[in-house]
Amino acid sequence: QVQVVESGGGLVQAGGSLRLSCVASGIVGGINSMGWYRQAPSNEREEVAIITGGGRTTYAEAVKGRFTISSDNAKSTIYLLMNRLKPEDTGVYYCKFSRAWPDSTDYWGQGTQVTVSS
Repeated sequence: QVQVVESGGGLVQAGGSLRLSCVASGIVGGINSMGWYRQAPSNEREEVAIITGGGRTTYAEAVKGRFTISSDNAKSTIYLLMNRLKPEDTGVYYCKFSRAWPDSTDYWGQGTQVTVSS
């Protein structure tokens, strides 16, 4: 059974920091990328940061220079370090593990709430 579990969300003041973690278990096959997404109320889910199996990273323009994605492949875990948080960073943060083989499948976590107060 596949499980993807996020943790580390919470309430923080603007300018503060949070570190999110996401652990995957039970995924069989090759993972080619992992990522963080977020969804604010009344908004669509948006991509925040992606890391490939080879360690290449990409970031949304809104978080460049403030957020850092990293992974521990041995532990099937990814992290999102969020610095200089802003109220507009508020939302539910989801992680996703993307499997490339034996078939293309995305595995999502249940989300963790991040609230940034002004």
